[in-house]
Amino acid sequence: YYQDLAGPAVKVVEITGDATAARERLRRQEIDLLVVAPANAATQFRQGQQAVLSIEFNEIDPVLTNYAGFLAYRLQQEVNREILTRAVGEGQQYAINELNQPAAASIPPEVIAQPTVAETANLAQTTPSVVPFFAPAVLALILQHMAVTLTSLSLVRDRLSGAMELYRLSPVTTWEILLGKYLGFGFLTAVVGAIILGLLVTVLAVPLLSDPVFFAGTVALVIVASLGLGLLVSVVADSERQAVQLSLLILLASVFFSGLVLPIAEFLEPVRIAAHALPVTSGIRLLQDEMLRGGTYASHLLAVLAGISLVFFFLTGFLLRRQLHRA
Repeated sequence: YYQDLAGPAVKVVEITGDATAARERLRRQEIDLLVVAPANAATQFRQGQQAVLSIEFNEIDPVLTNYAGFLAYRLQQEVNREILTRAVGEGQQYAINELNQPAAASIPPEVIAQPTVAETANLAQTTPSVVPFFAPAVLALILQHMAVTLTSLSLVRDRLSGAMELYRLSPVTTWEILLGKYLGFGFLTAVVGAIILGLLVTVLAVPLLSDPVFFAGTVALVIVASLGLGLLVSVVADSERQAVQLSLLILLASVFFSGLVLPIAEFLEPVRIAAHALPVTSGIRLLQDEMLRGGTYASHLLAVLAGISLVFFFLTGFLLRRQLHRA
C-alpha cells in the first residue's frame, strides 16, 4: 500500500513504529529518506487542522537535496489525495445511510479527490539510460583532452630540442609549421576517436541517429578547435612541466564548466560565455543531439566551434611567428 502511495520514485524498504531507530539508520546513511506519518491525520482533517508529514533526509549533495524536496512535495500531494478520497467516501456513505440520498454516490470518491490525471509523452527519438546519455559527452571530453595533451608539448619540445632553430633557418613559414601540427596530431586524434566511437556503438549500444557525414564533420570541428587550444598552450608554456599543468587545468575546467557535471545554465552569464571557449562545451551538446536525437537545433554551436578554431589558429600563429623572428 505504501509503495503504491509513494510511487516508483521511492522504494519503501521498511515500515516501522520506531522513529528513533529509523533516524539512526538515516544518520548512518543506510536509508535515504525517513517519512514520519502523523498518527491522526484523518481526525485532524475532520477538525479543520493540518497534519504534519515529516520528511527527513541526510544529504550534502545539492542536487539530491532538491530532489528530496520534490519527492516530499509529491508525497504530500498523494497523501492529501488519499485523505480526501476517504473523506469523500465516508461522506457519501453517510448520505446513503442516514439521509437516504443514493444519488450522492454517483461520482466515485477517487474522481472527486483527483478530477484530472497527468499523462506524459516524450517526443525524443530515444530514451537513453545514464550510460548512453553521457557517452557522447565523454567522447567529446576524450577528444579534447587527447588533442590538448598531444599538442601542448609539441612546440615546447621543439624549443628544447633545438628544432625551433631549424625552423628559423629553413624556408618554412609559420603557417606551414602549424598546418603540419594540425594534420599530424589531427589524424592521430581522429583515429582514436573513431575507435572510441566504434566501441560506444557496438559494445555500449549507444545509437548513432544522425547522418554519419554530418557527425564526422562535427567531430572534426571539435578536434580542430581542441588542437588549436593545445597549440596555444604549447606556444605560451615555457617548459614541459608548465604545459602539462596547463593541460590539467583545462581538463578540470572542462569537467566542471562544460555541462558534463553541472548544467551550464546554472552559471552566471560571464561564466557561460567563457565556458564556450572550451571546445568540449559545444561538443557535448552537439554530439549528444546528433547521436541520440538524430539532429540538433543548436547549429549555432557549429559556428562557435569554427570561430574559436580560427581564433586559436591565428593567435597561435602570431605568437609563434614572434618567437621565430626573435633575435
